[in-house]
Formats: sequence, structure tokens, C-alpha cells
Amino acid sequence: MDSPLLVGAHVSAAGGVANAPLNAKKIGASAFALFTKNQRRWQAAALSTEQIDAFQLNCQQGGYTADAILPHDSYLINLGHPAKEQLSRSREAFIDEMQRCEQLGLTLLNFHPGSHLRQIDVDECLGKISESINMALDQTHQVCAVIENTAGQGSNLGHSFEQLAQIIEKVEDKSRIGVCIDTCHMFAAGYDLTSTEATQASFAEFDRIVGYQYLKGMHLNDSKTPLGSRVDRHHSLGAGYIGKAAFEVIMALPAVRGIPLILETIEPEIWPQEINWLRSLAKG
Repeated sequence: MDSPLLVGAHVSAAGGVANAPLNAKKIGASAFALFTKNQRRWQAAALSTEQIDAFQLNCQQGGYTADAILPHDSYLINLGHPAKEQLSRSREAFIDEMQRCEQLGLTLLNFHPGSHLRQIDVDECLGKISESINMALDQTHQVCAVIENTAGQGSNLGHSFEQLAQIIEKVEDKSRIGVCIDTCHMFAAGYDLTSTEATQASFAEFDRIVGYQYLKGMHLNDSKTPLGSRVDRHHSLGAGYIGKAAFEVIMALPAVRGIPLILETIEPEIWPQEINWLRSLAKG
């Protein structure tokens, strides 16, 4: 229990990245996630020295170290794209995102692995994703690429623990690859979290197939859709199909200490209460 409990939310960086740690502080968060650029656009202006300095100062004053911050890349990026030109564009954008994190002094970058768009088979797509990660790691230094598990909507990959493990297997630098488990996505993909026993069993399966050593962050969300729906719809904690028992189990796991635990729930106005509730579970 020596590692700290780092609980927060994905906060707004509107007006500049330096505002994200200020917004996190307002909700009593000890961790936060942010976009370092507009997540729905390919291009972004380079970060200025002033922006970088202001971000780092606000993080320092708020008590946020790099291991408590989980930036997320653009939604447009598809590291397993079947078409050469679009794959190249995604890889360039991903490397840019990794470099932005590097400039800000951050050590994690959370991303959705990719989609085969029903044009290539699963194994080929997973291979492209691993290759894309290797290219990005070759061109950057301290930033760890953190794969987010998906709900399995459409042709999105990374919804099974086996697929996550397969991506990691072909990443050359194992010290700079990890996983962010989103509880809503995990549940929608078919991993049962509806009871204490089911949650313990699902996380034991994650440890067996992927390994807790790769768990670098979590998104804590309830689900508006049932188990195995393959539909990604977040809900407030305890208000959806997952319920409260799963979060009690998760907050007691030694593996969640010292990694950012991030809310992406649907009512930002109750984030302070959700953060406090999660902290209370860890102390119980």
C-alpha cells in the first residue's frame, strides 16, 4: 500500500493545456487525463515554450507528477489502417502525439489500437498496430504507449485480452508498452463485472493473459448497455449495468496503486463525489 492512490477525471484543456491541471484541482483530483490537441482534427499548432512552461508550473503547483497524468491521442488515428496512405497519416499523427507528450514532460500516452475496417484480417491488423507502435517508440524517448481496450464496436480491435497480448508480443521495447483498462469497454466486450466474484475472475483473466505489469492506467466507467453488447456507452458509477460491486473490487487491487484512475463518466458535476467514493472504497 506504499504507492499513492491516483484518482481523477478526463478534464478539459480548453484555452490551452495549462488549464487541465487547474481543472483537475477544482474537482479534488489526484490524477487527470487530457487531450494535448483537438482530438477531432489531424493538425495542431506546435506547443510553444510558454504553453509548456505554464503546463509544467500548474502541474507542479497542483502536485501532479507525470505518473498521475494520462493524455489521450486523437480519435482519428488508426494504427492498423488497411490502406497505406491512411496508415502513414495515422502513424505520423501518433508520433506527433508522442512527441507532444515528450515536450510536456509526460510519460504516458493512451490510445485506441485500431480497426481493420473489414478489409484485412485480424492478425494482419494487429501486426500493423504493433509495427506502428515500434515506429513511434523508435522516434521518441520516455513516453510509454498505453493501449486502451475497446468495446469491440464495428471492426475495432483490442476488445479481448488475447488481442492486447498479441499487440504487446510484437512490441520490441516492452518497457514502453502498457494497457489502460476501461471498465465500460471491458464489460461491453463480454467480461463480467456484475458481482464481486465475476469481477475478481475477469481481472484474474486479465492478469493471466496480459499481466498486471502492463497495467498503466484505468478508465473507471459504468455502462449504459448490457454485458457483451459491444456498444460503448458510459454511465455514472453505480448507475449502469455494472453496478457498484466491481469498483469495490478494483479499488482493492494492489495493481491500481500508483497508476492514474480516470473517470470518463457522464456527469462532470458529480465527479468530486465519485472521486471521494472511490477513495473511500480503497480505505475500506
